[in-house]
Order: sequence, then C-alpha cells, then structure tokens
Amino acid sequence: MTDSITDQLNQASEGLLFPSETDAPFEVVSWPTQEELTQTKLLELTGHPPDAPVEMRTVDEFFAIATSEEAWHDEEERETAKRFQNLVNFLKQNLSQLQVYRVGSVEIDAYIVGVTQNGDWAGLSTQVVET
Repeated sequence: MTDSITDQLNQASEGLLFPSETDAPFEVVSWPTQEELTQTKLLELTGHPPDAPVEMRTVDEFFAIATSEEAWHDEEERETAKRFQNLVNFLKQNLSQLQVYRVGSVEIDAYIVGVTQNGDWAGLSTQVVET
C-alpha cells in the first residue's frame, strides 16, 4: 500500500512549489517503521543533528498560504491554490496522525508526514526560507 501512496503523493505534488522566500519543490518521503514518530526519531531519520530545532504545525497551518484563494489572484494562481487544496485533502484522507515538522531556522526543512494504512510513515518534504 505504501508504494501506491508514494506514487499518488508524487502525482499530487508534481509541479507544485511551496511558496516562501525560495519556492521549493516537494519530495516524497517514506520510512518503513512501526515506531511512533517522535521529534528525536524524525531528526535521526532525516540526518539532522539531534539538537536541531523542531517546530510542529498542523497541516492546515502549514499550507494556509498556499491554499488561500485571493481576489487579486489570476486564473493560474487560483488553479495552483486548488491543486494545493487537493493535495491537503489527499494527505488528510490517506494518512493518519498527520503532522508537519519544521526543522531548522531560516532555511527550514519541512516534513509533512503521517501513518499509512500498513503502519509505515510517509508524506512530503520541502524547504522553506524565512528571513
């Protein structure tokens, strides 16, 4: 089941760039583990130092800037917002215990991960730059 979820995540996020001071693409992440995903475990799985700062957010908080449709958006921007809305809906429907982990400061690695039906961890990663 994880393979189809990762394929679907690739398809749902293809061509989308997360808006920040650098618009970054998404990469699919998948960790076959039955363990609880703690901040410490996430840092270990992603190769970050154990003392790296981690901030947790909900999926809705994280994607708010990308899913909002503004009156001043042109048709392409509205279509992009709809694609982000569809991505968020897909994540919510297919992954339980969904959480966003933001690792670092200024140049932030973001991991949007949850549990698949077979108990593995899967989701997306991207980079956010905030100065």
